[in-house]
Amino acid sequence: MPAESTYPPVDIPNVDLWTFLFERKERTYPDDKELFVDADTNRSYTYAQVKAAAMDFGKGLKAIWEWRKGDVLALYTPNCVDTPAIMWGCAWAGGILSPANPAYTAEELAFQLKDSGARALVTQKPFLSIAKEAAKMVGMDEEYVILMGDERDPSARHKHFTSIRNISGAVRYRKTKVNADKDLAFLVYSSGTTGRPKGVMLSHTNVISNILQGKVIEGPHLKPTGGPDGKGDKILAFLPFFHIYGLTCLVHQAADAGVTLVVMPKFDLEKFLNVIQTFKISFVYLVPPVVLALAKHPIVSKYNLSTIRMLNSGAAPLTQELVNGVNERLGLKIKQGYGLSETSPTTHAQSWDDWNKTIGSVGRLLPNMTAKYMDAEEKEVPTGEAGELWVKGPNIFKGYLNNVEGTKNALTDDGYFRTGDVGYQDKDGNFYITDRIKELIKYKGFQVPPAELEGLLVSNPAVADAAVIGVYDKEQATELPRAYVVLAPGQTKGDAKAKEIMDWMSTKVAGHKRLRGGVKFVDEIPKSASGKILRRVLKEQAKAEMELKAKL
Repeated sequence: MPAESTYPPVDIPNVDLWTFLFERKERTYPDDKELFVDADTNRSYTYAQVKAAAMDFGKGLKAIWEWRKGDVLALYTPNCVDTPAIMWGCAWAGGILSPANPAYTAEELAFQLKDSGARALVTQKPFLSIAKEAAKMVGMDEEYVILMGDERDPSARHKHFTSIRNISGAVRYRKTKVNADKDLAFLVYSSGTTGRPKGVMLSHTNVISNILQGKVIEGPHLKPTGGPDGKGDKILAFLPFFHIYGLTCLVHQAADAGVTLVVMPKFDLEKFLNVIQTFKISFVYLVPPVVLALAKHPIVSKYNLSTIRMLNSGAAPLTQELVNGVNERLGLKIKQGYGLSETSPTTHAQSWDDWNKTIGSVGRLLPNMTAKYMDAEEKEVPTGEAGELWVKGPNIFKGYLNNVEGTKNALTDDGYFRTGDVGYQDKDGNFYITDRIKELIKYKGFQVPPAELEGLLVSNPAVADAAVIGVYDKEQATELPRAYVVLAPGQTKGDAKAKEIMDWMSTKVAGHKRLRGGVKFVDEIPKSASGKILRRVLKEQAKAEMELKAKL
């Protein structure tokens, strides 16, 4: 029998995100509560300010571009304190937000712009040249590329979003009505093993459901008042807002709970530690490589992290050794959660009380959800036996954009999402993830599709064939992309050739997709009779090599 959540169900209102956040009666904090603050500049938004800025931006979209329901606004930027206002302004106007990785090349960004059908693109000044190049590739007029953040365009060719907010005559516009369950709020892109990222369609109801599901775990512990400085809990946000993990668990949760989100544009260890100490951070979402740094890096000892009451790790499995290492060194508690872009994202989480009782578990199933583990014949396996995790609930996505076949393969007729992850459930309702059916590489929480890298590699004249896998690096607590390469005739194997290929690849892809696991030369790539690359054979080979190396 499928497992039902052991938490009482939560009521999911049939409203859109704007109504849920800004028109509800049960808000427990005042209008002047500071919700978002920039860790570098201290520039901030209160609840009232972000609501006003978002509404003005939404009116501006309608006034200058005749924004309509379903229009897509792309966001190409690191984390920014302006993101919430732009995101909710787009929602007010009935639009769909499609955030893109700021590490993308122009070609990678252009694919997302074209696939999503984006009407406009918001970026920051340091990213403007790539944004313009990508816009040109897809035929987007330059006037639809606008700026956010602290810097303006000196040429004044690209409007800042604040000027779009201040359009005269925009006051006559009204909020667009949407169907919360059917109309999309977000179009986030998730890398797949087949190469190109897939547009994950998330409705207003999907995201609201996950906010309320997660609130059952985190809500009782996050307070808008009190704490070390009397200003309530503070969550540190360095995890990217271009991923639904950052958007739901960080941005939306802060607004729902009335706690302050301290925004870092990107991760830097010393800055991270300094922000925790300076702002008296109480809760941090992080990934295993950061947990590793907390356990081992000498610089950590210079900072006071005692205000932290809980850490939550996601995006990749967390080992018992890392949990124990941080707890023994710093006295900090770390719990774990699990989710995917397609699930808005969280499906499982450890509670604050259980963090040290089930180390290695991703926790229990969130409210309003059902799950089961299935074997290769798609038959449910008994409790304790390993299988592929299938999940069902109000937070499950609507399908992949422009990808009927992908949607059909991911969603069953009765509404289950096949996660592609392997694990098991114990008798107490704790879930464990042990492996992936999908061959997606996870580098520090970022998704790296092997087929995309393979496609690039074989376009290099020196390469006859190639396969890419993830190899686990214990020192960094993450997988690293490694290429296995068959050289073209006349090419010479060796370290110089490997470096040449790695350096060439670095010019073609975003930083997280670089071949940090190296290049290995082989005589042939193992393939099935149908020609499919047998990456598992290469993984087993790599594992055997590492075990042998460890013994020497």
